Amino acid sequence: MRLSLLAFGILFLTHSVLAQSKLNYVNPLIGTSKMGHTFPGATVPFGMVQLSPDTDTIPYAVDGKYNPDVYKYCAGYQYEDPTIVGFSHTHFSGTGHSDLGDILIMPTSGKLQLNPGVSANPKGGFRSAYNHQNEIAKPNYYSVQLEDHQIKAELTTTTRVGIHKYTFSEPDSAHIILDLVSGIYNYNGKNVNTYVRVLDEFHIVGFRQTSGWAKNRTVYFAIEFSKPIKSYGYDDFQSKKVYQGFWRKFNLKADFPEMSASQLRAFFDFDLDGSKELLLKVAMSNVSMEGALLNMTTEAPNWNFDDYKKAGEDLWSQELNKYEVQMLNEGDLTNFYTAVYHTCLGPTVYQDVSGLYRGLDFSDYRNPDDQLNYSTFSLWDTYRALHPLFNLVQRKRNTDMVLSMIAHQHQSAEKMLPIWSHYANENWCMIGYHSVSVISDAYNKGLEGIDYNKALDACVQTARTRYFEGIDSYMDLGYVAEDKSGSSVSKTLEYAYDDWAIAKLAYGLKRMDIYEEFFKRSENYINVYDPNSGFMRAKLSSGKFIEKFDALETHQAGYIEGNAWNYSLYVPHQVESMIQLMGGKKRFASHLDSLFTMQLADKYFEHTEDITREGIMGSYVHGNEPSHHVIYLFDWVERPDLTQKYIRQVLRTKYLPKIDGLSGNDDCGQMSAWYIFSSLGFYPVCPGSDDYILGSPLVQTAKIHLENGATIDITAKNQSEKSCYVKAVYLNGVKMKDFKLNFQSVKNGAKLVFEMTDKPAKTF
Repeated sequence: MRLSLLAFGILFLTHSVLAQSKLNYVNPLIGTSKMGHTFPGATVPFGMVQLSPDTDTIPYAVDGKYNPDVYKYCAGYQYEDPTIVGFSHTHFSGTGHSDLGDILIMPTSGKLQLNPGVSANPKGGFRSAYNHQNEIAKPNYYSVQLEDHQIKAELTTTTRVGIHKYTFSEPDSAHIILDLVSGIYNYNGKNVNTYVRVLDEFHIVGFRQTSGWAKNRTVYFAIEFSKPIKSYGYDDFQSKKVYQGFWRKFNLKADFPEMSASQLRAFFDFDLDGSKELLLKVAMSNVSMEGALLNMTTEAPNWNFDDYKKAGEDLWSQELNKYEVQMLNEGDLTNFYTAVYHTCLGPTVYQDVSGLYRGLDFSDYRNPDDQLNYSTFSLWDTYRALHPLFNLVQRKRNTDMVLSMIAHQHQSAEKMLPIWSHYANENWCMIGYHSVSVISDAYNKGLEGIDYNKALDACVQTARTRYFEGIDSYMDLGYVAEDKSGSSVSKTLEYAYDDWAIAKLAYGLKRMDIYEEFFKRSENYINVYDPNSGFMRAKLSSGKFIEKFDALETHQAGYIEGNAWNYSLYVPHQVESMIQLMGGKKRFASHLDSLFTMQLADKYFEHTEDITREGIMGSYVHGNEPSHHVIYLFDWVERPDLTQKYIRQVLRTKYLPKIDGLSGNDDCGQMSAWYIFSSLGFYPVCPGSDDYILGSPLVQTAKIHLENGATIDITAKNQSEKSCYVKAVYLNGVKMKDFKLNFQSVKNGAKLVFEMTDKPAKTF
């Protein structure tokens, strides 16, 4: 039957309202206070540009020593701060270390100032006070009133271009500060060089070279103004050079078309002729200034701010509409769709519209038209749930991400897959070689377009790099020796899982010699288990366990960002064997429950930046990644009721629809991916395996729209605040007999029904 035009119009309008309502449930300000380390600014999904306010200029070091206050500014913005110093174009979302904050723009009026000043005296510099009542943060839109300059700032983006719209109250004294000194985790000497060239009265180009977390990083940019430049100049804040060359014959500081210094702040003056608006387009490139100009003319050819804003909103709607959920209240909807938003902030596109990108070897590479290169791989975090989530709903993107990892290995001087990489740099942060998990899971989930034999070779090369993080003793002794490499227990456990992922991939490719080698290595976790204490414990190269040991202590030898209680449960690839090693199901169930019921005293983590009280439940640390699978382990010991109980407690207490609602660093979307999976009722405890592990859904209903056109339909019958327990689960009408949901059974669509109850049950 054909729909009438009126009916079609109503249907279209209803769909549009639903799409818009999902946008309204996203609050980019969630996580901008305390530990979340998210940013509130404008960006499109996986965008190269993240255009966001920075609220202070805290240095990384004071008197040559680390300044712990800088940790709050990993994303450049802290909600409690009273001032804004400008709007920069590159940010990380949710990290526990940082870089970036490139190409900071600040509009000012009145007397020109080229120093940002301090928050206690904002009028002493170009920064400005602001009020949250005059601040708006939405997907691909940010707006704020800069009170000291009486300027309304509005920001939106395309993938590679930031679009600024400034409305001045004093149009006859408009300045734009281009601050190339500013950066996140900044310090004297981080800037290697900065350069600006004025092309004409509307256009400038330039670049910024830094050596920080990324040791060798160059960001190119192009800027176009909607009004002609009246005058311009700069100040050089670097130490006076011994050699000035013959440039000294010019007046370089005023209307000279080239500016170059390691510490450079430029200004551009405008006469708005009675008009109060000035727009800027700032395009980024990792290849060249010409590439930045091409990105600008391709993605932002006109000055229609609202069109760019709407186009970005449409991209966000496409991502949000992959999930259609009904939940118990509006706060849950805000948490869910904000989590979806946060999972789409990285990894980020790292490629010009031409297909060119700059590799780790400083050569330029060109991808095919249907392939994108990506950067920002926080793999210690994201292999756990973010990339497995992408294997459901972002399969094409995750294919390109795997290809980007393989390209990284090819370009790397060490010939290793990425550990934690950004902007064509390996920064070597955290432990493990978790690219192999992402690759193995991609293979197991059937991602196409990847040469998996080549990928396996890259995995093996990485895992045999003896000089990396104790791998020599790991290969020779069967464990990382603490006297050879610190955090030895954590490394041994994570290497063992990664080796299982390699073995799984090799088995699928029928490369049995590699399978046998790495399956044997995957059992190395046994070598750091201490039966006397019942925990995984650091060993010396002599074979003796270290003497000083406290299972609750986070700061002791053997562990990183965790303690023995949490890390000893990290054997996701051989859970049954771990349970037997630790005394069998009954003993393990009691041991595991103790983690959630005993209280961890502050003294055990008070000097660890990444762990705070907000992220702890009992002694279970949800605010950091090593324990994210632990709640689901009760399923293996016939206590699914405890998995269900504690999942609901975490969903209710560690994720709140508030500014400080994240209980730990969002870590490039990992915390949010955990929330999404757990709200839907299942979780990838062991990426690379065929199974998701069942939990306790928070949704009432959900539809997950897959790229192949199929839908996973989830219903939680009798869902309520008290009904956190699962009485039975039905897959396509057939009652499930255990707690494992196979990927093959849902990849082409499925109907999953949970029967919820308020009474705990030890079986489904």
